[in-house]
Amino acid sequence: MTADLPPLPEGSVVTVGSFDGMHRGHLAVLRTVVQRARAAGRKSVLVTFEPHPVEVLHPEDAPGRLTPGEERREILAESGLDYVLVLRFDRGLASLGPEEFVQGILLRRCALRELVIGEDHGFGRGRSGDLRTLPALGARLGFSVDVVAPVRDPTGQPISSTRIRAAIAAGDLTQAAEWLGRPYRIAADVAAGDRRGRTIGVPTINLEPPPRKLLPPDGVYAVWVEWAGGRAGGMMNQGPRPTVWDRRRRLEAHLFDFDGDLYGRRVRVEWVTRLRDVQQFDSLAALQAQLELDRQRARSALAAGRHPSTTCRATDTMA
Repeated sequence: MTADLPPLPEGSVVTVGSFDGMHRGHLAVLRTVVQRARAAGRKSVLVTFEPHPVEVLHPEDAPGRLTPGEERREILAESGLDYVLVLRFDRGLASLGPEEFVQGILLRRCALRELVIGEDHGFGRGRSGDLRTLPALGARLGFSVDVVAPVRDPTGQPISSTRIRAAIAAGDLTQAAEWLGRPYRIAADVAAGDRRGRTIGVPTINLEPPPRKLLPPDGVYAVWVEWAGGRAGGMMNQGPRPTVWDRRRRLEAHLFDFDGDLYGRRVRVEWVTRLRDVQQFDSLAALQAQLELDRQRARSALAAGRHPSTTCRATDTMA
């Protein structure tokens, strides 16, 4: 990603958008940008925004992010794009009309020759730069407009970040994974915890998720955890721990067959399947017994390659 672009004498093929989620529809647009740029001997460019426009214009309605920060950068790094231009979104940028945005950003800074958009795409003030207005603007300013058809699910509905957020919020991680084209994940730093898990034979790593990351319903999950140089299956508590009177929302993962130190490391956690509902135990002994059952179920789920379950209620936690 870059704050500006080098000179592009052959011009560029550009798409514009927030692209939170990097789902199958987004990836289809990016593939088209890369393919058309290579065929024409031009550079492929994504122009995107931080923060998400809704966080600035309607913060009370701002959704949780599917792929904040590093997560989006990792996927973009594998997209084949030549450049990603990140614009700071503020009310000044939001006030630009489509022609101002095209001339000031896309033509002047990106040497735009071809603009690729989705059918429902819009940018500029009030999202008024869209399929209805951009072709005429392109004809006047010297760039072409290519429209990518939406990627649809088996029901015929277009895949969208809004639908994916709703599926995750409802705990339907199987559906979310199908629309994303990958399991739902989080990248987070491992922070120091209170080490209480070690006292009952279940040491955990404590994670600090990005503040706007959308999490599925709290619960106990079988997970995969990856870090530079390693990968392990495990089980993760997401939520409070009522048995030890801890009401804070936490992410704690116990890794199977691993005895190393990951404090301060960056890890990626992939939700696999949900194991059980919220439960407050009468004693630590009862909790330990349940954790052993959770361990067995998580190992079985990981061995079977099971996808996330949608049958549990949305109130799960490990302790």
